[in-house]
Amino acid sequence: MAKIIAVANQKGGVGKTTTAVNLCASLHELGKRVLLVDCDPQGNATTGMGAAKATRPNTYDLMVNAAAPETCITHTPYGDVIPSSKELAASSVELIRVEKREFVLKSALLKLYTDYDYIFIDCPPSLELMTVNALVAADSVIIPMQCEYYALEGITDLLTSIRMCKKRLNKRLEIEGIVLTMYNSTANLTTQVANELRKYLGDKLYDTVIPRSIRLSEAPSYGKPGVVYDRSNRGSRAYMELAEEFIRRTER
Repeated sequence: MAKIIAVANQKGGVGKTTTAVNLCASLHELGKRVLLVDCDPQGNATTGMGAAKATRPNTYDLMVNAAAPETCITHTPYGDVIPSSKELAASSVELIRVEKREFVLKSALLKLYTDYDYIFIDCPPSLELMTVNALVAADSVIIPMQCEYYALEGITDLLTSIRMCKKRLNKRLEIEGIVLTMYNSTANLTTQVANELRKYLGDKLYDTVIPRSIRLSEAPSYGKPGVVYDRSNRGSRAYMELAEEFIRRTER
């Protein structure tokens, strides 16, 4: 049975999609059966995994047109992906009259449970119907966050949203972990924010931190995850370490 993990943060620009793509690719390299479901209409996770946004059927067809989930999967050298497209932006409106619309994604992914070890869902950077669907489908949430003051404010809102979803829609939902991204160990603010998070969130914070890396930013333009584009880069090495820590935590 697959474990389903939503990668979410209501604040944009925190390395959410970079984390989803590189964690999936790292786990794939470690021999795990991995699927990445791109639920962000921007489709950045799709191109980051080397798939085309124009691919049909995709997440939109899965959610709105009830396409069979196995037909929506694109196989790549870095793991499997269900691609996104700009049409997905309209899905919230199109699903508004659907009964139990918050459970559409969960129902679709049920058919893939035995095919994968891990299914990751890359969420939009906002709390909309797509994100709610991801939280309902997921067993847990990974929260990438940047070490800055506004990120602290944003994570408070996200944790409130997760608690509400757990109470009303998905009682099994848990915080898988929080990963610090764009980490700059020489900056006092980075250290202060990290210390505050460790004080209040304890072992929910991953020991592995992801440093700022130009090579990770370049990788999507070549249609590759950073861990494949430049394996020796410190950001790539950090994501491989995060994957190993993730496996230790989830399988112990």
